Amino acid sequence: MRKRRFIIFIIFIIFITIITRGANAQQVSLSLSPPLLELFIKPGKSIMVAYRLENSGDPTFLNLKILPFEAKDNLGNIRIKSEFEGPVRFSLDNADLTLDQPFFLKTKDSQQILLRIRIPENITDGDYYYSLLAETIPPTASEGIGSARAKATIGSNILVTISNSGNIDIKPKIVLFSTKNGFMLGKNIRVFDSVDKIPVVLTVANKGKNMMKPEGQISLKGNFGETAKYDIISKNILAESERMIEATPSASFTTSTSLILSGFFIGRYSLSTQIKFGENSPTIFGSTTFYAFPFKILGGVLLSLIIVLFILKRRKDND
Repeated sequence: MRKRRFIIFIIFIIFITIITRGANAQQVSLSLSPPLLELFIKPGKSIMVAYRLENSGDPTFLNLKILPFEAKDNLGNIRIKSEFEGPVRFSLDNADLTLDQPFFLKTKDSQQILLRIRIPENITDGDYYYSLLAETIPPTASEGIGSARAKATIGSNILVTISNSGNIDIKPKIVLFSTKNGFMLGKNIRVFDSVDKIPVVLTVANKGKNMMKPEGQISLKGNFGETAKYDIISKNILAESERMIEATPSASFTTSTSLILSGFFIGRYSLSTQIKFGENSPTIFGSTTFYAFPFKILGGVLLSLIIVLFILKRRKDND
């Protein structure tokens, strides 16, 4: 009887193992290079770009497609649209690949993608933004066995600037340059404790028809002559969008801060920035101020003094 139960138990374990293996999610690990493509091109021209798609995960079926995108927020995130639009034309020069047609890619295998980009004649100057997307096709579930149906997508952004004359339209504007948190005194005055980290936010708007890359610095100057400079990290600001600009050392641990100032501050400090966007483009300026005082240190000293006076008074009363 015991032997019979043991055999039934082993069969049950094997059955559960088979079901579990069938229900395991597919391991997906894809890479697509180059991850970003920036094109400056005239109407009536075309260009062929070679991509490399590599699969380090399980064998899978993939589908290639092109979709436009737009800026989602001022943090550099994008929103991919659900339908293709715009004048730019895309096709594949591969003999065995076509857009929106599935193909198979084995583990540790790679596929070269030859993307042809065509710009029609007589189209309006401006920027057009797209993503080359490689999307996995989930396997069909076997009858009686569960199967993960989640899709995985990897993409490479394509930034196309079209200009008949070769000129670009750049119209930058600083929409916010200020410190965050602290105590507000009045409308534009912020006060911090001397030992606190001071967050700075710099947001730039692009009112033009073409993307731009900021270059410059944020400068700090104290009332005792101390100075510091922080280089702005050059990142694309898409046409007709806003983006928060980061400076080094970057505040990478937060998504809503351009720069974190660290140190011991006391008195009045001024922050200024000067940003340019390449040759023959306007330079923009911004400035702000903040104050810092050692409230915590003074509070600690005052508390220590009160304790000392209290102890002395107790001793005096006991004598």
